[in-house]
Amino acid sequence: MNSRRIAAMMNKKRRAGRVLGIAGLALGLLVSGGIVSAETNGNGTASSDTVGTETVTTVEAGTSTSTDSGIDTESNQRARPHHSLLLDIKDYYTAPLRWDIKDWAYFSGALAAIAGAHHYDTQVRTHFIKDGARIGGSTDDLKDAVPTIAALGATWLYAGLINSDSGRRETWAMIEAGGLSVATTVVLRFVAGRERPNQTDDPNKWRAGGSSFPSLHAAAAFAVGTVLAESGNEDDRWVRRLLGYGAVAGFTAYERLKHNAHWLSDDVAGAAIGGSTAYYVMRRNYPKNDDTTTSSLSVVPIERGAMLTYNLEIK
Repeated sequence: MNSRRIAAMMNKKRRAGRVLGIAGLALGLLVSGGIVSAETNGNGTASSDTVGTETVTTVEAGTSTSTDSGIDTESNQRARPHHSLLLDIKDYYTAPLRWDIKDWAYFSGALAAIAGAHHYDTQVRTHFIKDGARIGGSTDDLKDAVPTIAALGATWLYAGLINSDSGRRETWAMIEAGGLSVATTVVLRFVAGRERPNQTDDPNKWRAGGSSFPSLHAAAAFAVGTVLAESGNEDDRWVRRLLGYGAVAGFTAYERLKHNAHWLSDDVAGAAIGGSTAYYVMRRNYPKNDDTTTSSLSVVPIERGAMLTYNLEIK
């Protein structure tokens, strides 16, 4: 009898837990939906951050003036990464459909660099593994991720310490670039299936269930390191590039070779993915020159006179 009561009580608790779980899920969806709705509708428009005005005045004597201005507000810059992330992801993975000749030239150059590095895979491995072919052993994956995590964490902490909106946007750029790079690398690893140098001494073991090509550590390090190197102002550019390209990206790639975790061509491919992804994110959402002003004055001949135009653009 007691066992029946205990079983009945347990069933009631399970049903109550399910009801609470469903209610919590529904509440979470409602709250998240309200946040998204507020972000996209609070400004009136979700796809444009620029408010511009244009006036043109023409007189019969043939003189005309034109003024064009745009203002990129700080509030829109802060909100932009959140509601444009899905659009960024879609455009990132469909970007090859819109590439021009210059883009394909860069892509071909990256492939050539990877092919050239592949030629020296064995020599580089032999240089780091001087005591002969080493199969097995630790590749220090967690240790080699420290520079990238430290750069991201330090940027986030410093931005919060000085209450810097630009620092927070830089942190978000690191996260977005790193996330896109890692996702791309994971897919390519599954397709390539290349074995690591601590699994085989043959650099041509493709489609063998491995996870060597490209290097995920190198991709993430170059994504975060490139954002660190190319963000901020020009006063400390050399320091940023030394830290971003050297202490974060270059050091991580070197350590992956030293720890027998990757072939040289794995590192080169990861660097190409991470660096190009970082530049994509920064060009698309985080322009460095937000408050530059350009103007132009021109004379255009028209019937019975000339038209004088003046253009002022504020970014």
